[in-house]
Amino acid sequence: MEQNIQNLPIDIQTSKLLDWLLDRRHCNLKWQSAVKGIREKINAAIQDMPENEEIKQLLSGSYIHYFHCLRIVEILKGTEASSKNIFGSYSSQRMKDWQEIVSLYESDNIYLAEVASLLSRNVSYEGPALRKQLAKAQQLQQELSRREVDCQSSAADLRERYYAACKKYGITGEHVARELQALVKDLPAVLEEVGKDAVKLEEQIRLYTAFTNFVCDWSEVVLPMLTFAQKRGNTTFYEWRTGNVPTVVERPVVEEAPSDTVTEDMIDWGNFDNSADALGVTSAITVEDGTDCGISLELSSEDTGAGGIDWADSEAAAIEIVDAGADCPEGVARGEDALTVLENSQSRSQFIDELTELEVFLTQRISEMGEEADVVAMSQFQMAPSVIQVQSREHVRQMLSVVQDLLGRLTSLRMQHLFMIQASPRYVERVSEVLRQKLKQAESLVLKGSTMVERRQEALEEQSRLEPRVDLLAGRTRELQKMIEVDISKRYNNRPVNLMGVNI
Repeated sequence: MEQNIQNLPIDIQTSKLLDWLLDRRHCNLKWQSAVKGIREKINAAIQDMPENEEIKQLLSGSYIHYFHCLRIVEILKGTEASSKNIFGSYSSQRMKDWQEIVSLYESDNIYLAEVASLLSRNVSYEGPALRKQLAKAQQLQQELSRREVDCQSSAADLRERYYAACKKYGITGEHVARELQALVKDLPAVLEEVGKDAVKLEEQIRLYTAFTNFVCDWSEVVLPMLTFAQKRGNTTFYEWRTGNVPTVVERPVVEEAPSDTVTEDMIDWGNFDNSADALGVTSAITVEDGTDCGISLELSSEDTGAGGIDWADSEAAAIEIVDAGADCPEGVARGEDALTVLENSQSRSQFIDELTELEVFLTQRISEMGEEADVVAMSQFQMAPSVIQVQSREHVRQMLSVVQDLLGRLTSLRMQHLFMIQASPRYVERVSEVLRQKLKQAESLVLKGSTMVERRQEALEEQSRLEPRVDLLAGRTRELQKMIEVDISKRYNNRPVNLMGVNI
């Protein structure tokens, strides 16, 4: 029975080791006050130590406890051997000091209480604190890496969107203001082509006029602007207003916006909505943080009648035109009158209105012609003019495609910007300012990414500094655990002792 008890291990929870020692009277309750005096003697003794590498390692950055003192005494037995007298004692003050320290430690097992407290502190506080700092440094590196990737991704997205916008608007983006102004130089030629193609609308206008007169008994002129453009092309607004060809045309002087210096490739034009329906088009420029720059192209059915687009109503494009009224001499087209009907915002708006009106009519007519196979529908148009009766559905589709082509060429996003630039060079300044703000945001992202890299490097250095400390503490704690287990085991006839919960 006694042999079986001898083999039973003694399991002690490390966090309760000191209480276990005090309860079994292995240590005195007043051990802490005694340790203070011993620590003072240790601090004095280490001031005079021999040159020995092992002693340096024992004294470097660690808490010197009883077992260290035992090892120092063993080393001093070799270094201070010459001071040993014939009685076997040492005359060396160094050896006397450390032997006294060991003796004080062994009194009332003070050393055992101290190392038990030290082990518990390492396991419960020092180890977890170091591991927490290490985990925090590792987590911070992951977070900074993620944020660095986000910055790079955002910068790449800005660059991609910028190049997409440049390609869409036909500019390289090296000098935005200068390139936009260069595009406006081609605008008269584009509008002239649209004016020439308006001659193709003769059949559509004739069909719509005949249908309106037949169904509604309409007496007024329908589509007056389209009719005028179909016959005379893209002439001056003066000719449209007066019916006479001007003898002198004095076009307004275009104010050029200053060239910008936006040369970076991380610029975004913003997300212009290019969707259009039968009633209008909306386009806006906003800064990335949600601030409205006030540059907008907006219309409603109330403002444009049948759904045309009036580019002159934008607050961002404050058109500065010299009034041309009764003060102008007869035959002189000046200011607004000197612009062509497609350059003048008022007549262009009416032109687009009537194109949209014609588009809606032809679309509706195609839908109705698909339902005119019944006898009732056929009888409704027996008295209609021949121009209505001879039309086929496929031919009406062809007429509709011509109208939609002209409408699309005038209301594309590119044309919207060109009209705004032509109306006011200040619009270019506003766009350039928006782009400069975008550039600042891009630069901020780049700077932020660089900061993330620096902080991640600091966190990596912190991790490199903490890892050796964690390993060193773990190694010393395991050594201390084994020493305490051996010491307690001797007190219980060498029964195996296990200190539980030591995990660093």
